[in-house]
Amino acid sequence: MTRWVLAHRWLVVLAWVALTLLGGATTGSTIDRLTYEARLPDRPSQEANDAFAQQFNRTGGRNAPLLLVVTVPQGTTVDSPAVRQEWDALVQGVTPQGGRSASYLNPGGDSLVSADRRTTVALLYPPANPTNAPYDHLLPAITEKVAKTTVAGAQVELTGQPVLSGRNSGAPPSPIYETLIGALGALVVLILVFASGLAIVPVLMAVAAIPTTFLLVRGVTGVTDVSFIVQFLVALIGLGVAIDYALLVVTRWREERNKPGADGLEPEARREAVVRAIASAGRAVALSGATVAISLAALVVLPVPFLRSVGYAGLFIPLVSVAVALTLLPVLLFSWGDKLDRPRRRHRPDSRLWSRLAGVTTRHPVLSALISGALLVALAAPVLALRLGAPETTTLAEGGAPARAFDRIVDAGFGEGIARPAEVIVGADAADAMGGRLGGLDGVAGVVAPTDWAGGGNRIVDVWTTDDPSSNSGRDAMSAVLDTARETPGALAGGGPALDIDFIDAVYGSFGLILIFVALLTFIVLARTLRSVVLPLKALVLNALSTCAAYGVIVLVWQKGYGSELLFDTPAIGAVTIWIPMAVFAFLFGLSMDYEVFILHRIRETHLELAADGEQDTVVPSVVMGISRTGRLVTSAAFILFLAFTALSNIPVTDVRVFATALAAGIIIDATVVRGFLTPALVTLLGRSNWWFPRSLGRLLVTPRAGTRPEVTTPLTAERAAADQVAG
Repeated sequence: MTRWVLAHRWLVVLAWVALTLLGGATTGSTIDRLTYEARLPDRPSQEANDAFAQQFNRTGGRNAPLLLVVTVPQGTTVDSPAVRQEWDALVQGVTPQGGRSASYLNPGGDSLVSADRRTTVALLYPPANPTNAPYDHLLPAITEKVAKTTVAGAQVELTGQPVLSGRNSGAPPSPIYETLIGALGALVVLILVFASGLAIVPVLMAVAAIPTTFLLVRGVTGVTDVSFIVQFLVALIGLGVAIDYALLVVTRWREERNKPGADGLEPEARREAVVRAIASAGRAVALSGATVAISLAALVVLPVPFLRSVGYAGLFIPLVSVAVALTLLPVLLFSWGDKLDRPRRRHRPDSRLWSRLAGVTTRHPVLSALISGALLVALAAPVLALRLGAPETTTLAEGGAPARAFDRIVDAGFGEGIARPAEVIVGADAADAMGGRLGGLDGVAGVVAPTDWAGGGNRIVDVWTTDDPSSNSGRDAMSAVLDTARETPGALAGGGPALDIDFIDAVYGSFGLILIFVALLTFIVLARTLRSVVLPLKALVLNALSTCAAYGVIVLVWQKGYGSELLFDTPAIGAVTIWIPMAVFAFLFGLSMDYEVFILHRIRETHLELAADGEQDTVVPSVVMGISRTGRLVTSAAFILFLAFTALSNIPVTDVRVFATALAAGIIIDATVVRGFLTPALVTLLGRSNWWFPRSLGRLLVTPRAGTRPEVTTPLTAERAAADQVAG
């Protein structure tokens, strides 16, 4: 394939230039096509929320209400005629046209007054935009009007989840700035790695890969909704992956050019160096891209359009990066590689540091495995406390007048769940009975069902829990509310908490089957390539552990709050947004497998070479050589991805920051603790069993014969084939 690419260099270059220019020219309009709405087709909560959009002018449903709160002075109660008049005028005055509101002045509104009759809360549902910031067009005017209003001389305050979470500041900016920062950081690392003009080559590959990926995403937007998060993933994860793949190939090409007899400027010598590099490193790149694509298939099969769109984009990232590395990169290396590799000097293919570390690890494999394994388990342990759901409102209430206002609501006994009530649509004649039944459930703090919340023969009943619906007790109470409401024929129960519960069921209801599917496909690909049963199983187990360690980090940082303010100037959110663990698994499982593939592929090459030369003990030498020649590469590649994820964490969307934190932590843990110490220790301990591969399984997987070598220009002798058969 590489020979064909080099024979048609101009065709390859023109094709990639056309794709890059077209993708770059249409990226802006592609981003404009992305959506901010996450839907759950065929789920009862989605059906209910759609009804709110259609029957009630997009008020309520999945969007939490704004909360107006006031505490009148001592000696006054909200039952005073003057207070009632002032409060009614305020609530009616700030309710936008087409919106709806509820206060204690509505029949059955006692749930909105405190026990001492001095504090009252009103629920306000403006008509929402179908965007990430549903009230951004109305909130400034409402905020200004409330700030100028007093009741009985007491200042009225505005709070609620939309205010506390800061989601009404408009759509997040495009990722251009973060991508440039990530590219600059990657370039610095590449300069340190190559110390020559070759440092620019991987960045050029990313310049071609990212616009081309956006072009493919544009095609998907014509078929289905694609989440706004995709733009950040394509730009920043695409940057890291494209550079990583190119870094592997360029490093191997330089090694081939530095071999004795390979130096020279003759076209044939340059061609053969490129061919050998692609035949070895390119194979590892293709295998890595396949494993990443397989893990991202976990998102594509989910019945959640939002995550499916993330999966589609995720699939494009490694596939396009592999295509660039196997076609455009060989042309550039053949035509310009020697010119860019200036100053030209001999470079050691192995790293003295990593050679020493590998030597220590292989001399003390048991101790190395125990220490690194214990560290990995310790990092993964917090995952047992993982809580899925929307951020708890009290965790958002950190400082400022809206936070103090919400604290006062909770202290007055209204319940934390008032910030995120469930909403039930039921026949108008059954609304009062529904409210009474739901209000009597354990864990329910309040119910309102204003008579003017009516339309099409139906009425809306709002019900909220004492504890936040993202907490364990609050979720149990909310589940009871939803089950009870849906027992009434024709009743629809929705709202944010209902959507959360259905989202968890949709995403994680078949999680076990998805894990088996991904693990099986990954095992087949790795076993077919590495000709081993043991190594793929080890890789799967270690990848699972490193993914759990990444989960543990986000539990500590974002759920528990150990470092969220220090690192991101953002308070802990108390729960991990539902889609994040699944997306982290899909991306991190595949990306971290890259490094396992790089290392094991090189260990296997060394193992085959030593076996062909008649060496009896190939395990320790192949591990030391494999680690010494990939350790620096893996560390550099991981650091580049880490920089990309760090840039991603600067996006002013909390969910994206949590996602980026998990990816950054996972990739560093994987490239250091797992690949640097645990993998070589386990390979050493497993010894010759690493290469156990039953012939029956080989026939089943249609594996190439044992003597197949990646160095396509090296003739296969009978002696080498026999040695490979014994070793493999």
